[in-house]
Amino acid sequence: MHAQENERETRDMAQAVIPLKDYRNIGIIAHIDAGKTTTTEGILYRTGINHKIGEVRGEGDGATTDWMAQEKERGITITSAAVTCFWKGCKINIIDTPGHIDFTAEVERSLRVLDGAVTVFDGKMGVEAQTETVWRQANKYGVPRICFVNKINQIGGDFYKSLDSIHTRLSKHALPVHLPIGFEKDINGLVDLIDMKAYTYNDYTDKQLTVGEIPADMLEKAKNARSLLVEAAVEAEDELFERYLEQGEESITEEELKRALRKRVLAGDFFLVTGGDGRGVIVEKVLDLVADFLPSPLDVDHIQGTNPKSGDVIERKPDDKEPLAALAFKIATDPYVGRLIFVRVYSGKLSAGSYVLNTTTGEKERIGRIVRMHADKREDIDAVGAGDIAAVVGLKSTFTGHTLSDAANPILLESIEFPEPPVSIAVEPKTKADQEKMGIALQRLAEEDPTFRIHTDEETGQTIMSGMGELHLDILVDRMKREFNVEANVGEPQVAFRETIRGTAEAQGKHAKQSGGRGQYGDVWIRFEPTESGEGFEWGDEIKGGVVPQEYRAPVMKGIKDTLEGGVIAGYPMIGVKATLYDGSYHDVDSSELAFNLAGVLAVKEGIPKAKPVILEPVMKVEVSTPEDFMGDIIGDLNARRGRIDAMEDIPGGAKLIRAFVPLASLFGYTNDIRSMSQGRAASTMELSQYEEVPPNVAQEIIAKRTNK
Repeated sequence: MHAQENERETRDMAQAVIPLKDYRNIGIIAHIDAGKTTTTEGILYRTGINHKIGEVRGEGDGATTDWMAQEKERGITITSAAVTCFWKGCKINIIDTPGHIDFTAEVERSLRVLDGAVTVFDGKMGVEAQTETVWRQANKYGVPRICFVNKINQIGGDFYKSLDSIHTRLSKHALPVHLPIGFEKDINGLVDLIDMKAYTYNDYTDKQLTVGEIPADMLEKAKNARSLLVEAAVEAEDELFERYLEQGEESITEEELKRALRKRVLAGDFFLVTGGDGRGVIVEKVLDLVADFLPSPLDVDHIQGTNPKSGDVIERKPDDKEPLAALAFKIATDPYVGRLIFVRVYSGKLSAGSYVLNTTTGEKERIGRIVRMHADKREDIDAVGAGDIAAVVGLKSTFTGHTLSDAANPILLESIEFPEPPVSIAVEPKTKADQEKMGIALQRLAEEDPTFRIHTDEETGQTIMSGMGELHLDILVDRMKREFNVEANVGEPQVAFRETIRGTAEAQGKHAKQSGGRGQYGDVWIRFEPTESGEGFEWGDEIKGGVVPQEYRAPVMKGIKDTLEGGVIAGYPMIGVKATLYDGSYHDVDSSELAFNLAGVLAVKEGIPKAKPVILEPVMKVEVSTPEDFMGDIIGDLNARRGRIDAMEDIPGGAKLIRAFVPLASLFGYTNDIRSMSQGRAASTMELSQYEEVPPNVAQEIIAKRTNK
């Protein structure tokens, strides 16, 4: 298609009513720097939305979806941006997600509401650390994917090595649907294994692909690859499988092959792979795959939720006539319209000016305006129907993960879970004038980002910001300065340590006071033990015969839970504790909820020190890619940081990959350290792996620091 034709089609399609079967809600997901944003730019250019391709780095207007100042400066994606485009009769809602591990929540919440995804790989690196993370997230939500190996036209780019790394690290069930023609800088197109035609170009900026015959030197390779594709496809349908066995590959038509491959892709455990240059005309073939093989809202199972009154499981079909069910998956502050809530509508219709029920909070909310987002630009629309994504203005009490539904037919959809942030910094306003503004700014930023937490340290009175990593907190402080004009002093990063117990202990908590008039009496016996998962807090109730009346048991639990938040060794929150109330006594006159709450507090102070309490620290999974010359220095440095080397392997381009587990406390400033160690040629990524017990000597240092505060 010519760009002018694409533009014309885009204008016409934007006005037309598009059937739900032609909707595609997709995400672009990948490791940092694989080329997600550039591929999105290529898609927007080829579909006539943009007149030119924005650059992720450098001069000019920048990429459409990287519209924040911080994104333009750093050349990375921080917040997932939503854009809508049209291709061959399909309406495609695209969310370009971040690749940096610090912004993993953006990927998590995007995948929760998307139907399909394009996973982008750096053809020079193959599968990287964060690729594995986003792949796992997509598996968790059952999102069907196609794979695009980008940058294979650059030095070191290799489609087949990247395909091998997908087979080794992600899935054996990934087969090429296209084969590249040429190698590195000589790549000039691809062979389509479905119609067995070659699609070529002279320059990646060409207006359209030239269709021709497969080059003679690739014919045998293409035939073999197609045979594997057909063999995998026919597994989707018994009738095709039997015909294939009896009459061979030639008996399967192109249409049947496409239909069977689509069924396999939609099942979520089979992946089609293509490759090329994300900036170029070849992106049209990626768009064809999105239109032909990724799901529409009708292909996704009925959405399930619960009836908030009865707790029964209920279903909603993707249909405008069904009662409304929508999920708020992202909050953004827009400088022109204020607070924007991005929603995915699963059933029914969301109309501007109507009232809806926020089932999560039980409050009724009024929909002010509805806008179709094009990154940071907006277009007002009257309503948004089932299967679509849009942003809503005017909701005051709706946050990420909340369900919006029809008040007469309420439904509560499954929310979105986010990891606990492992890094903290103290932040204080520079001037008295900044103080009030800082409170508002932090509240707004916390509303937008569910992995950003704020609390006040009771001992020092400082405001503590917690996030997923140094970069995450750095960006938030920068946004506070630019968007809210708040100047702040920032402390050194601190690790979010935790405490837990390794043993079991039983303890009595008895609160008895008699001071003239009515006394206070609460008496409980609690058993403390580690939880199986090692996470969270669990409550057990083994009271028989009413020795502790029902109305006093919840206050006991609250007293215990609140006290565990403050820890017992060094004041860090306790996780992985199960507390079971198994005995106690009460007084007819003197017992009260407060007395039993205090009895719970006393039981913790008595019992937890006997249950072998320990301090836990976050341990990061670190991956370092480095030229071989610097490998010895980097391994020595990781060992010095209390790291455990897990694996070493070769990666494309003659480099080495080192995988290790390293305590977060030893990793502050690591990005700069590794640059100076390797003359800027090594790169690292890290993500939270698990919490582990700190060695005794480190525990002593932590306790000493906390008690000398």
